[in-house]
Amino acid sequence: MVAAEFVVVANRLPVDRIVTADGEEIWRTSPGGLVAALEPMMRSVDGAWVGWAGMPDVDLPPFDADGIRLIPVPLSEADVEEYYEGFSNDTIWPLYHDVIAPPQYHREWWEAYVSVNQRFAEAAAAAVARNGTVWVHDYQLQLVPEMVRSLRPDVTIGYFHHIPFPSHNLYAQLPWRDQVLRGLLGADVIGFQRAQDAASFLAATKRRLGYETKATTVSMPDGRVSHVRAFPISIETTPYRELAQRPDIRARAVEIREGLGNPKHILLGVDRLDYTKGIGHRIKAYGELLDQGRISVEDVAFIQVASPSRERVNAYMLLRDEVELAIGRINGNHDTLGHTAIRYLHQGFPREEMVAMYLAADVMLVTALRDGMNLVAKEYVATRADNRGVLVLSEFTGAADELRQAVRINPHDIEGVKDAIVTAIEMPRHEQSRRMRSLRKRVLEHDVNDWSQSFLRALEQAAHRRRHPEEEQA
Repeated sequence: MVAAEFVVVANRLPVDRIVTADGEEIWRTSPGGLVAALEPMMRSVDGAWVGWAGMPDVDLPPFDADGIRLIPVPLSEADVEEYYEGFSNDTIWPLYHDVIAPPQYHREWWEAYVSVNQRFAEAAAAAVARNGTVWVHDYQLQLVPEMVRSLRPDVTIGYFHHIPFPSHNLYAQLPWRDQVLRGLLGADVIGFQRAQDAASFLAATKRRLGYETKATTVSMPDGRVSHVRAFPISIETTPYRELAQRPDIRARAVEIREGLGNPKHILLGVDRLDYTKGIGHRIKAYGELLDQGRISVEDVAFIQVASPSRERVNAYMLLRDEVELAIGRINGNHDTLGHTAIRYLHQGFPREEMVAMYLAADVMLVTALRDGMNLVAKEYVATRADNRGVLVLSEFTGAADELRQAVRINPHDIEGVKDAIVTAIEMPRHEQSRRMRSLRKRVLEHDVNDWSQSFLRALEQAAHRRRHPEEEQA
């Protein structure tokens, strides 16, 4: 296999396996922002992508899809249970999201995490060319940078953390806290969503490992320097803008309103069904507004899209029961024959239908209790070429740092959320327009391509520093 100059390492490959009606197996590009951002660049530099194909106990040889070389890393059913569902999503995920749910600490999960990370690192080290670049993504692979460094000291290594990084008093709970920090510090460039996440990482590094830290750097005992800063991720805006202009999508938005009985206002929530998203908080706020008579189901409808997520993890099973019970009570108390209070959709939808919902919605509710970024907020803004609509946005999202003209909320403050919903519903058109123009300017100017290019520039600078250390000292 010819070595690649640039290798991306992520938990999943950028393709999904599709079996056609006649039984043919094909691979279709996944609809993710990361894929959209990196595809053109990877083609131009002859890149490779290391990741799991999404099917346990299947060992596939490297293959090409849509012009990208794909290198599958096999995972057994036990790997999926312990490394992915266990350590990644029942230890790291709740811990890094401010312990909204209690993290579970099991030594066998950690051992599986180390083993799988080693497998990913070996695949990346074997794939990358001499003096090439490896870009590792996200919390499932925090040990990979150091492992690649030990195998291939010649390469430049980047790591981007898509979720929050916790404050030290929470991070310190992790039994393997020092090992994870050292794993991440194998990278030349370590990127986070928010400046506060980068600061939390630097503080943990200084307190736990005693390394010298400055504003954006960590100096290691071996003389190496890691650069640490925020690179807020975004979306590919063009597909959302184009879909929002299509006559059939706009007609579908009108249909959605009609299907809800043509209420004066539609509220929309779009999330994975995850305890970090604050779905229960917005449902509670909406229900209390109905109970108090501040709004009515005839005037204000609420659509909640909650796509299935990690359905084999116990905390997610309990969350689904809680959400559906709360919605059932509100609908039972307030539905009429012509109007439903909350239209609940526990399923995923294609992008075309999501854009139609964004166009139909007068108010977008993003009430996450903790979120690395929240791209739904940016998707909603990107579709609103009419400069109408109001974004209600949790201050605990990465997006809140950028989208300052949203109506900001503390999702734990139910009275505040209720007031924000009423403010959004009653906001005059000229105020909506002023806010949305500012929001759109930010999202359109700082899209996912801008994000990827800024990180790649940081990697190029790191590679230059590695080749010319005398310049840094001068």
